[in-house]
Amino acid sequence: MQILEAGAADADVVQSIEGAAFARKDEAALVADLLQDPTAQPSLSLLAFVANKPVGHVLFTQAVLAGASRPVPAAILAPLAVLPGSQRQGVGRALIEHGASRLAASGVQLLFVLGDPAYYTRCGFEPAMPHGLRAPCAIVPEDAWMVRPLVPGVLGSVTGTIACAQSLDKPEYWRE
Repeated sequence: MQILEAGAADADVVQSIEGAAFARKDEAALVADLLQDPTAQPSLSLLAFVANKPVGHVLFTQAVLAGASRPVPAAILAPLAVLPGSQRQGVGRALIEHGASRLAASGVQLLFVLGDPAYYTRCGFEPAMPHGLRAPCAIVPEDAWMVRPLVPGVLGSVTGTIACAQSLDKPEYWRE
């Protein structure tokens, strides 16, 4: 598997993967909006390839931990998309790990996601609310709002509410 950063020339491939993975247009539209949204920057868009065919995409966008006692660089993973025929083969996890490594190297300390706890806890995430790290909107169930520390000791040292990009700051995107 090869993981590469997606650029503007990859927009059609990204949109195709997002559309096929979710079988609806919401996520594809969100990705397009986030990639153009200055409040989401810097972002990290990654494509996974198997046998030179694109099979997965993930997008990480900047977030701010409002109310924290000190600045904490943060990012949100949204969305993660893998083509149906390539799911359950480690593509999603590889995209997450590659992205987390790149984000940590750039100074990001906390990575957030809203998703299935059964999946994301296997990728190093844990419920964020017990750490005093709140989502931009109310989440039901609360344990679907998760965090992954990218540096040691950051969990428990800060609390606050995540402020996300304007394109993502809509209640319909905050339902699991």
